Amino acid sequence: MKPLNTMKVSFLSRSANESFARVAVAAFIAQLDPTLDELADIKTAVSEAVTNCIVHAYKDSIGEIYITVKIYENNKVTISVKDKGCGIEDIKKAMEPMYTSSEGGERAGLGFTVMQSFTDRLRVKSRPGFGTTVIMEKKLGKKSVARGT
Repeated sequence: MKPLNTMKVSFLSRSANESFARVAVAAFIAQLDPTLDELADIKTAVSEAVTNCIVHAYKDSIGEIYITVKIYENNKVTISVKDKGCGIEDIKKAMEPMYTSSEGGERAGLGFTVMQSFTDRLRVKSRPGFGTTVIMEKKLGKKSVARGT
């Protein structure tokens, strides 16, 4: 299925850019006239995905984070957050609630759980040494998108 509209953005994995990412995605999907709850859900999921890139993918370095947002018929939105960092050894284990790879237990280990709870579908692709891509899908409201807008 071909998207009706697409946005791509990339930025450095600095914590100051986490808020930029969520606002950029929210501004792009605003054309679908989402509810405040839908907007908050998406912003939270994007924040979690970007924070994972900053904290885990590039641990002690700065790298690039890539976000692609696509809008499809029937107000379906896909959001892809990608890094070229260290990758995830065991995706299934990483997606378990309360699991964290952070030393010292500084993190709650709820990032993937939060992303799953605020989206309709979550997929994670990763290869150690090559990075991770998180793909989130969400269908907004009942309104239909007019072609070409």
